[in-house]
Amino acid sequence: MPEQTQTHVLFVEDDDVIREATQLALERVGFAVTAAPDGLAGLEAFRANRPDIALLDVMVPGMDGVSLCRRIRDESTVPVIMLSARADSIDVVLGLEAGADDYVTKPFDGAVLVARIRAVLRRFGHAAADRGAEDTATGHAGLLTFGGELEVDTEGMEVRRSGQPVALTPTEMRLLLEFSSSPGTVLSRDKLLERVWDYDGWGGDTRVVDVHVQRLRTKIGQDRIETVRGFGYKLKA
Repeated sequence: MPEQTQTHVLFVEDDDVIREATQLALERVGFAVTAAPDGLAGLEAFRANRPDIALLDVMVPGMDGVSLCRRIRDESTVPVIMLSARADSIDVVLGLEAGADDYVTKPFDGAVLVARIRAVLRRFGHAAADRGAEDTATGHAGLLTFGGELEVDTEGMEVRRSGQPVALTPTEMRLLLEFSSSPGTVLSRDKLLERVWDYDGWGGDTRVVDVHVQRLRTKIGQDRIETVRGFGYKLKA
């Protein structure tokens, strides 16, 4: 069924056959697709079109997908999915560390790719969903305070550390909202994959969680999120 509101996808892939076949598959279900054969052309297309989501192959000429992801992340919080030829490749972690929100392993089934795109877009659309949280210490609805320095405004979707704003991607914000909704409670990687990434038992990789937790730590404080070995993570109350 076509998308009710057409979503613009940037697809960067140097293999002509994969690029053309994937573009046709995405357009068949209603996505508008701008395809680029290399990283430099992809960056130009991103700046010219400002897509809703970017699909970046890791190994493309001119500027590799990881570098392109970093450039995009410097300019935008648009969701990024990396495409990697090997599930165990270090490129997967590098892509996530560069700011990607998810990845898909090649060769991929078209239906799986479409489902993954929709899952990412769905959680980005829900990043501003209300949480009904209330901080009894401050009395301000939707404002949570941790350790006297970290403030999470669940209504305004803003985070401050020592009074300074913290820039989070929508995925990082959803991850922090999950932690802040139950401080001191251990959340397993599988539970975080389900709640933050909308995975429902169809291919979630815990590396996605681990890298995003580390990225979040660098922004809100390394000691704010605690690792509970063998179980998961928890936000210090």
